[in-house]
Amino acid sequence: MEKVIDESKQGESLVLENKKQNTRKLYIESYGCAMNFSDSEIVASILSDQGYNTTQTLEDADLVLVNTCSIRDKAEQTIRKRLEKYNAVKRTNPGMKVGVLGCMAERLKSKFLEEEKIVDLVVGPDAYKDLPNLLAEVEDGREAINVILSKEETYGDVSPVRLNSNGVTAFVSITRGCDNMCTFCVVPFTRGRERSRDPQSILEEIKDLWARDFKEITLLGQNVDSYLWYGGGLKKDFDKASDLQKATAVNFSGLLDMCAKAYPKMRIRFSTSNPQDLTLDVIETMAKHENICKHIHLPVQSGSNRILKEMNRLHTREEYFTLIDNIKRILPDCAISQDLIAGFPTETEQDHQDTLSLLDYVKYNFGFMYTYSERPGTMAERKLEDDVPEDVKKRRLAEIVQRQREHSAIKTEAYLNTVVEVLIEKESKKSDAEWSGRTQQNSVAVFPKENYKIGDLVNVKITDCTSATLIGEAIGLSKNNE
Repeated sequence: MEKVIDESKQGESLVLENKKQNTRKLYIESYGCAMNFSDSEIVASILSDQGYNTTQTLEDADLVLVNTCSIRDKAEQTIRKRLEKYNAVKRTNPGMKVGVLGCMAERLKSKFLEEEKIVDLVVGPDAYKDLPNLLAEVEDGREAINVILSKEETYGDVSPVRLNSNGVTAFVSITRGCDNMCTFCVVPFTRGRERSRDPQSILEEIKDLWARDFKEITLLGQNVDSYLWYGGGLKKDFDKASDLQKATAVNFSGLLDMCAKAYPKMRIRFSTSNPQDLTLDVIETMAKHENICKHIHLPVQSGSNRILKEMNRLHTREEYFTLIDNIKRILPDCAISQDLIAGFPTETEQDHQDTLSLLDYVKYNFGFMYTYSERPGTMAERKLEDDVPEDVKKRRLAEIVQRQREHSAIKTEAYLNTVVEVLIEKESKKSDAEWSGRTQQNSVAVFPKENYKIGDLVNVKITDCTSATLIGEAIGLSKNNE
């Protein structure tokens, strides 16, 4: 299940971000995680100051950028196919320039320019401020590349252009990079070491969004629970900080508390958490504030202690269960979701059964499940043979997905005949007579439009459901609507 976000399909609010004086056109697509989507908004902002407005039409573009993902081979193959499409368009628009951004750019570096003759520039996740210089090189007829990883860059001073915006929800990036060296993951190599953004710049961005009538933000990072601001610098260097820096440092629970207090009517979500770093004070802060949504995405990857050790996941099955028990004790109405990998190297049938039993214990609301995909340069690729046959991987994944569907159905059915608060985000895909929105627990709910509008917080009585969607009728605006 690849999570793909495509900024080429942008909404009406995009026009409001464009500048009348800009004459050049930028077409940008993003694939992979939410961080890539957030980064594309930063790129659009930087290029807006260089005379580029975004366009929804590929054929009209002066500059085409694709923000890439390297987490799985399938994601990289998708990018290769998109480049073939760009090449076909470029034959009729030879002045169009094409650039590759993000994790795939960082991983392949100059190799991209050699393999994909259509590509004019390659830019890594920490080098977006260098885009004006790189574009100048391209205009002079040279290929351009900058994939140098930074120890300081957080883009905290860049005000993102909100791409594909519904005018209601937005991402706010709080950390970059990752220090967890999971053996299957390329992120530490493509995005560098963990560093956190100044909390005041985060609050300023939320202030701007609230002033523009946004109703919900998601605090975003590869590992949000590792957030630690002590005046700047890498998280790994915190031990070298001064006594004053340590005394005034802000961790993730502190940041959550600051944001919730400053904007009590703004819904707040966060993603993604790592089990080893999610502390009790974060859960207690969630319980203290009504506007912090009651949903935690908590990737587990495997239910087997042996496989968790092979993955270099710094938590055991038992420690994970303790964390789940604490979440359910402190936040009984909290939804929990997962990431799981089927068929990791050396995985036995017993390891797989351990994963299924973990699913039975937790009973997640929903999840993202994949077969193992070997990534070049990772420790798993270097040290472990990808020895689980593809048919076995697929069979195990199917069993995991089926178990999750059963649990998702149980979770949605529990909402029947209850009233939930829903933030209206868009029109339902299946009916133009219905609105679609999400509950605090991140469940999708649909209901008749009546006189409500996008951005309203509505109380909805649930009368029916599928395994993934709540169906109901609005019974009035929420007391939190403003």
